[in-house]
Amino acid sequence: MMIDKDNQGAATATVTVGDVVFGGQRLVLIAGPCTVEDRTQMIEIACAVKEAGAVMLRGGAFKPRSSPYAFQGLCEEGLEILAEARERTGLPVVTEVLESSQLPIVAAVADMLQIGSRNMHNSVLLRDAGASGKPVLLKRGMSATIQEYLYAAEYVLSAGGRHVVLCERGIRTFETATRFTLDLSVVPLLKEQTWLPVIADPSHGTGKASLVPPMARAAVACGADGLIMEVHPFPNRALCDGDQSVTPEMYSNLVKELRAIAQVVGREV
Repeated sequence: MMIDKDNQGAATATVTVGDVVFGGQRLVLIAGPCTVEDRTQMIEIACAVKEAGAVMLRGGAFKPRSSPYAFQGLCEEGLEILAEARERTGLPVVTEVLESSQLPIVAAVADMLQIGSRNMHNSVLLRDAGASGKPVLLKRGMSATIQEYLYAAEYVLSAGGRHVVLCERGIRTFETATRFTLDLSVVPLLKEQTWLPVIADPSHGTGKASLVPPMARAAVACGADGLIMEVHPFPNRALCDGDQSVTPEMYSNLVKELRAIAQVVGREV
């Protein structure tokens, strides 16, 4: 496979998104709401996470949901709001693209394309995202093996993409106490087997805001190149994934803790 390391175990390659570098000494902290709900909410959260130490902004304009009746995002309006939030804060934007037909409008705004768990097996979308020239954040499928996950990355790479970041976001197991099981063993394993940067998503990986800080700390300790987390000022009012969203105050305190842990493992925040 193209993404296999050689026998010497080559160092992790870097992926650059604006001024942000994945795979370097400094950890990449991505934060924002699960979904863009309105302009005021997005700007408020963007400013808060930047002040806390985030270097990239997340937010869904198009949202895949289990129920067809759940909030699906603001679509094009959401992209416009994300563009304004970037202009206000200077934070590069990563947002999800759900299908190939959306690529032109999403790529026109996004600094990085996110391929979500549900689409990890969508080979057409993976190839089209790779051919777009945009960096790709590829989330592991909720039931995907490591080999399947790496082949998904190969689809992006084989289409000409050279800037792929892997994201462990939790897998579905027999356990029901958490939303998913955050498989942190995959972080050092992927870094052994590939040269791609690897980040973790403790928000989706647990589904519980109280578990996000300890799992974020653990992800940094085990070698993750960054974290993507959901932040909302009023999680109980969030239109999507409020149970796993931390408040801006919680996020600010967590970043301070992550700085101390990063130093121990030879990294920076």
